[in-house]
Amino acid sequence: MSKPIVITTAITGSQPGKKDNPALPVTPQEQIESTHEAFEAGSSLGYIHVRDKEENPSSDPELFAEVQEGVKKHCPGMIIQFSTGGRGREADQRGAMLHLKPDMASLATGSVNFPTIIYENPPALIESLAESMREHAVKPEVEVFDVAMLYNAVRLAQEGKIPTPLHVQFVTGIPGAMPTRRKLLEFLVDELSTLAADATWSAMGIGRHQFEVNKWALEMGGHARTGFEDNVKLGKDTLAPNNAALVRLITD
Repeated sequence: MSKPIVITTAITGSQPGKKDNPALPVTPQEQIESTHEAFEAGSSLGYIHVRDKEENPSSDPELFAEVQEGVKKHCPGMIIQFSTGGRGREADQRGAMLHLKPDMASLATGSVNFPTIIYENPPALIESLAESMREHAVKPEVEVFDVAMLYNAVRLAQEGKIPTPLHVQFVTGIPGAMPTRRKLLEFLVDELSTLAADATWSAMGIGRHQFEVNKWALEMGGHARTGFEDNVKLGKDTLAPNNAALVRLITD
């Protein structure tokens, strides 16, 4: 009997805008509706960034609470994960919504170069976010943008700062970070299974890499992530009409 597959839908992200795809959900109501569509298509985990009225990334707990309430109402049993990511958000506000006790929250375990910025996750911030997640019984999803982040996560788990079993998201395809190469993903998965045998994992690819990374992850026994945060297209010249359409590329 095959194990259940968890499909994460990253519904909005911090980077895409309606200029990239007019269907991008940015208001709480749009995000609730888009998450429900993805849920109906087969996604069991909704990954949430919120935006302010100018569509900029936000850490406003009220916005997170509104989306959380709507998803709980319309998507019974769906896992809700908040982003603590740093693009466009002040470091001291990145965990401001964790008291809402989502099921999960992202935790990047190191800093990395992005195309135009440094995605800063200094040790003190990582440990502060991890402590807040422990306090509020939120399971971290360890985000691995570079190889060293995997080893850092394992060390933090060994020190009792991140609960086990670990759940890891391997992020590929961002220029300046890990490239999209199957051999690299195989190496990462092998290292994870050696260092944390009870861990679970998922993988994602940015842009045109989304579909092939989903395929690799499922072939290798992992879980998959899709959604507008990572890719707004169904094909080279075709915009996705909604997040659900991207989910169906995995489920159909």
